[in-house]
Amino acid sequence: MDRVRVNGLRIAFRRTGSGPPVLLLHGAMADIRDWRRQLDAFAAEFTVIAWDASGCGDSDDLPSPDYGLDDLIDTLAGFIEAVRLDHPHVVGLSLGSILGIALYARYPMAARSLVLASAYAGWAGSLPPAEVQRRIRLTLRDLNRPADEVAREFVTTLLPADAPQGQVDEQIEMITQARPATTRAMLTHIAQVDLRPVLPRIGVPTLLLYGDADVRASTSVANALHAQIPGSLLVQLAGVGHCGHVQAPEQWNRAVVDFLHAHP
Repeated sequence: MDRVRVNGLRIAFRRTGSGPPVLLLHGAMADIRDWRRQLDAFAAEFTVIAWDASGCGDSDDLPSPDYGLDDLIDTLAGFIEAVRLDHPHVVGLSLGSILGIALYARYPMAARSLVLASAYAGWAGSLPPAEVQRRIRLTLRDLNRPADEVAREFVTTLLPADAPQGQVDEQIEMITQARPATTRAMLTHIAQVDLRPVLPRIGVPTLLLYGDADVRASTSVANALHAQIPGSLLVQLAGVGHCGHVQAPEQWNRAVVDFLHAHP
């Protein structure tokens, strides 16, 4: 694990491989560990860097409760510069996809291409208002419940019921170790954004990668982003849920690598 200081924060990351740069942005209540199947698989052809977002994993805590999306994106752009990534392919999962879209909006020259997996244009940009409020209410409630109890419930929305116990245990470990202050800030300042105005302006090659059994980012969410991002490619993996990179890594990785090969 390496660390670099960006905007006064120590940001942890892992770098492996050689070739064109690929930056991996994890989802909520996760960290670098969630990408182990991709770090190993992509390293033969690409320079792969996965970060721990501010307040996650081995990175520093968020500097204040008011740390918002613009702050996080400025840190992300500073991180790209600090680790000397040259115009990377940006791969974002779930909350990481929100960061990918917001990075393009604020720093349109930063990304070579976008891979938006299990993606939202922010919760407010992709979900009905009643569903947004339901998720907010449940998440705020869960912050006051035992972490292991919450993790076991939450993981059922990430992986199918028949997922191998090892996959389930990996997710539970990360979820239980997530910092409540970070979860609250992400919920308050980031998940609720509406990035739909950005989508028609995206001018880099974009892959939308979903599982057709995803109960968090459904097929209707996928189709809406596909309709709004010019020239985007939509790939849906049969029988795969929200965490396709864990559940079906060979299929998921192949879809990403094929896309990257098409847009060197």
